[in-house]
Amino acid sequence: MPDDPLSLTFAALADPTRRAILARLADGEATVNELAEPFDMSLQAVSKHLKVLERAGLISRGRDAQWRPCRLETAPLETVSEWVDRYRERWSDRFDRLDAEIRRIRRGQEGHGHD
Repeated sequence: MPDDPLSLTFAALADPTRRAILARLADGEATVNELAEPFDMSLQAVSKHLKVLERAGLISRGRDAQWRPCRLETAPLETVSEWVDRYRERWSDRFDRLDAEIRRIRRGQEGHGHD
């Protein structure tokens, strides 16, 4: 698997469990145990998901005595959003031109008085 930041982020976001973990962390920091609660999987499996998220830069882990809270890091998500927005703008422009062309064709058909 490529290890450029965008590829790592998309790979991390491809899994629904990891997306659910990120959604939980959007509400605030949480421990591994707290993050594991809603899932029917071992702490070890949740930890593997956290490592993928951490490698992609989507989460960071703090250290507060024995407590290692996980927190959401938004920079990779902003990079994904910027990448998607570039393509959204291109497609929006293309759809706008297509819409204008369809309107032009319809006006031409109406001008010819089809029965």
